[in-house]
Amino acid sequence: MKKIFTLLFIAFAVFSCSNDSDPAIDKSEFVRIYDNTRFNSSYFPIDVRQTSDGGYLILGGRRLSDVDPGDDLPGVYLMKVDEWGKFISDTELDKSMIGPIGPLLEQNGLFHFFCMKNFQTQLMVVDHSGTITNTLNIGGTYPCASAMDNGNFLLLGYDVANKKSLVSIITPNGNIQKSRGFVIEARDEVEKSIKNHFLRTGKQLPYQVGKSGDGKYFYNGFYNYTLSLVFTDLNSDTPMGTANGYLDNGGFSQLLPLEGNTFAAARFNFGDNYILPNVTINTSGLSGIDKLGGNSFPELVGDAPVRIIKTTISGKEVLVYASNTRSRQIALYFYDKTTGAFAGSHYLGFSNPFEVTNIVATADAGLAVCGTTYVAGRFPRICLFKLSKETLSGSIKK
Repeated sequence: MKKIFTLLFIAFAVFSCSNDSDPAIDKSEFVRIYDNTRFNSSYFPIDVRQTSDGGYLILGGRRLSDVDPGDDLPGVYLMKVDEWGKFISDTELDKSMIGPIGPLLEQNGLFHFFCMKNFQTQLMVVDHSGTITNTLNIGGTYPCASAMDNGNFLLLGYDVANKKSLVSIITPNGNIQKSRGFVIEARDEVEKSIKNHFLRTGKQLPYQVGKSGDGKYFYNGFYNYTLSLVFTDLNSDTPMGTANGYLDNGGFSQLLPLEGNTFAAARFNFGDNYILPNVTINTSGLSGIDKLGGNSFPELVGDAPVRIIKTTISGKEVLVYASNTRSRQIALYFYDKTTGAFAGSHYLGFSNPFEVTNIVATADAGLAVCGTTYVAGRFPRICLFKLSKETLSGSIKK
């Protein structure tokens, strides 16, 4: 990747011109699109993290086949940019490394992520410059989602042979500390949905794994042929609690554990989208996700991907929701973390279509938003937005 296009929104145009020579302002707010000399190549982002030098590390994927991209799982791509968003370096891992997932997990000053080699799960270790420093074979197949857990890693995987959702605790040195499988009872339509997810030829499933505020492990994925939120102590193959969706047509889009059994969440149901900034979920029994209500957002694309983080803006704890609108922009919605009240919104994108991948709070109290845009309307490219604390403050109701 040699070229970098800087896209200036109308909202940024006056700001950028009047502060062209101020490096401090330039790095607090910018937009970058990273193009490639291979015009028809395909790259997509998976996660972004700020590095110790103030720059950013982007984990992504790349198509390995120019002929029929639906035949191959994506390869692994890493890109390092500086604190102004300017390209420094990138790495395309060997074609044997496939199926990368996020997020980038930081432990002991290094980033970690999971992918596969020969359909065996690998734990990859990366330094802040984007250099791979170690590769650890974990075993098992098809990683779906990961998270931190008190110095270890949680991994949700798809056990192809036994048709199970597998939740494991992985140590930083690659050992499996604990693991449990939950029966999918895969039907043809479920198998097709899972296959399309991994090949990226269909809807991306909202896989997630984590730990609730009341100490239970959870995963968002398939259980009994339905997208479900499953709670477990990892001591039994029988869930402690289950919130059921409907096949792959309804379920949670994203969850952020708060206190006890409350969550900031988003859900989808047959194309409709709902935001639930403070919802109580039964972690020890059965429930239906479609009964949870929520604030409807018809401006979002059907079954929209959603990302949720907690941050502080103008001294107030805020929940930030990021998603994709029907007008091909990235929408940021802000909610008061304490009351759950809507606090404001902000939109990214103007002429090109944009889609969100992830958001992260930055060291200067701003936000970095990583996503995909399309060159000539069809070739996907990675983009990075940096929003300043002043812009965020202006988006919040006073």
